[in-house]
Amino acid sequence: MTHWLQDQARVRERRGLVRSPLVRGVNPGMIDLASNDYLGLATDPRLAEAAREAIAMWGTGATSSRLVAGTTELHLELEHELAHLIGADAALVFSSGYLANLGVTTALGGPGTLMVADEQCHASLMDGFRLSRSEVKNFRHNSVEDAAKALANRIHPRAVIAVESIYSVGGDASPLAELLELAETHDAMLLVDEAHSLGVAGTGSQQGCGAIAGTRLAGHPNVIVTATLSKALGSQGGAVLGSTLVRDHLVNRARSFIFDTALAPPAAAAALAAIGIIRAEPWRAAAVHRNAAALSAQLQPALQRLGTAVDRSAGAVQSIPMPSAEAALAASKEAHTAGVSVGCFRPPSVPDGVSRLRLTARATLTPTDIEQACAVLRSILERTS
Repeated sequence: MTHWLQDQARVRERRGLVRSPLVRGVNPGMIDLASNDYLGLATDPRLAEAAREAIAMWGTGATSSRLVAGTTELHLELEHELAHLIGADAALVFSSGYLANLGVTTALGGPGTLMVADEQCHASLMDGFRLSRSEVKNFRHNSVEDAAKALANRIHPRAVIAVESIYSVGGDASPLAELLELAETHDAMLLVDEAHSLGVAGTGSQQGCGAIAGTRLAGHPNVIVTATLSKALGSQGGAVLGSTLVRDHLVNRARSFIFDTALAPPAAAAALAAIGIIRAEPWRAAAVHRNAAALSAQLQPALQRLGTAVDRSAGAVQSIPMPSAEAALAASKEAHTAGVSVGCFRPPSVPDGVSRLRLTARATLTPTDIEQACAVLRSILERTS
């Protein structure tokens, strides 16, 4: 086994795929285009105060599974507010978004369930499909026609169509209305991962409530939503939202809920505070979109000269394709040295195998931040081949 591990290390080194945790220090001069703190709430004092109050009342940890002694009033209030925010009937909170996706896919799956999944679904969904022992058919990214072909003539009594509302790498949006029609036609569940749209997507009075809120999908019996509390909400945890029938099924069948220690009370309280801020301060979600447009506009000329383009995303994520994993890593390191933190996505983190720099347009970026960051990135990209 040791020789195999050594061989694997050499392969990673040769392919430019070596990873190591990046230690994040307190550096007020660093321009953050890498984190998922889209609304700038992770350091908001209101969330910190809510967490402190929860610690004083409930302690630092949940102490056990939700079904033993881990459920507090905070968990139930958080579930109620999350459901109300997106327009679902009920919600169930997990200790991470990853476990929420594992829980819902394994609880709905099995030999009698066909999983029809967009080829760019997040790894947590793909892992859940494998653990569920379901047959899986992947369809071309955002192709409703290809998804329909996967559902045609199915022999399985049950089917689930799985997508992300806004994709984590490319930043583009799913054709949710058309996918719902497909789910209705084939008596399937539409499972929508809102990890990158909750707190960011939504229009009018639904600004920041996510891609589902205010649409025909909200509260629809064929729709199940998963979400994370660790991105726009600035806290930790995950949730599955849908009908009360779905929630009851998960309480009894989702192993990542039944056998896991509950979400820590301070995280639940911080997420609750974040929901209140999203409702009270819609300017934050609007600022994300404004800053995303500014990033796209300022980088576009340099990328066009290279024969590529930054994707104009539906939310915070901006994706810059790179010629190789080595080029992506080198560019991200150079940007970091120059005071700009950007995401570096290489296989297997990218479902299409194309290495990328990933930029996240946070609400709290200033025009000066964006100008300085784009100047650094333009200089790097013009020397990339």
